[in-house]
Amino acid sequence: MKESIIFQIPHIYRDDFRIRAFTFGQGEKALCIVGNSRGNEYQQIFMCSRVLQRLKKWEAERRLVEGIQVMVIPSINPASMNIGKRFWSIDNTDINRMFPGYSLGETTQRIAAAVFEVVNKYRIGVQFTSFYMPGEFQPYVQMMRTGYESPEKARDFGLPYIVVREPRPYDTTTLNYNWQIWETDAYSVYSGTTTRLSLEGAEMAADAVERFMICNGILTGTPSPAEPGRIFEYDDLLNVRTSQAGLFHNLADINSPVSAGQLLAEIIDPCTGEVLETLHSPADGILFFRYNDPLIYSFTSAFKILR
Repeated sequence: MKESIIFQIPHIYRDDFRIRAFTFGQGEKALCIVGNSRGNEYQQIFMCSRVLQRLKKWEAERRLVEGIQVMVIPSINPASMNIGKRFWSIDNTDINRMFPGYSLGETTQRIAAAVFEVVNKYRIGVQFTSFYMPGEFQPYVQMMRTGYESPEKARDFGLPYIVVREPRPYDTTTLNYNWQIWETDAYSVYSGTTTRLSLEGAEMAADAVERFMICNGILTGTPSPAEPGRIFEYDDLLNVRTSQAGLFHNLADINSPVSAGQLLAEIIDPCTGEVLETLHSPADGILFFRYNDPLIYSFTSAFKILR
């Protein structure tokens, strides 16, 4: 394993801002794994650490295929992570909305440009990222419909679901989208949590990466058995939205089967305790996403149901 600094800028009050990269093997740039780009993505950097531990073990066991190179970048935003802030601490911009970057632009644009200059040389890219809303969800692999997506190949991860979605205008500045446009096979892997560490979720992600590497000729071994992942469009998910704001009293578990009309949650007046609204499942299915903050606004997606 070789450690390097791929980007560094001085900091006035803290240690310098550095993005660390860990490289295994030499030769064809086969696989790059990127961890958190947002300061509250603790689970995502934890996932990278579990993968790094395995890569060190595989390298010692000579299981990495000769003539290939694997890189892991656990965090591209350690400064925000150090202070528990989701976005860039100075101007509240999102680094994952700055790709492919601009080397003469604002700080987050320069960070994105430096990272992309390194990662776009790899044949396959995997990003451990988080959902845009606070909550828990089923582990899944996601890619955008760019004309370069490979949903069938995503089944090599062995995760239960593969989500394909149409890019919105703001998605064109994400790492996943630009990776695909620059002809890298790009996949976003979601493990289920963001701010809460889950060893089970991190190990599931590491297992998925191991299986993917074996299936794609990067790692020797026999891939673990897995059911074919279900491929579906993001818009196929049924939204259950609130019409009232208040305390969010959840009554349903993630990954549980739900039936049409089943009570999922109550919205409660914080002062009086009065139930302002009840949320029910619109159809039979699986609970794919569940909001989990104690307070919820009106017109917010509280649940997503996979029919």
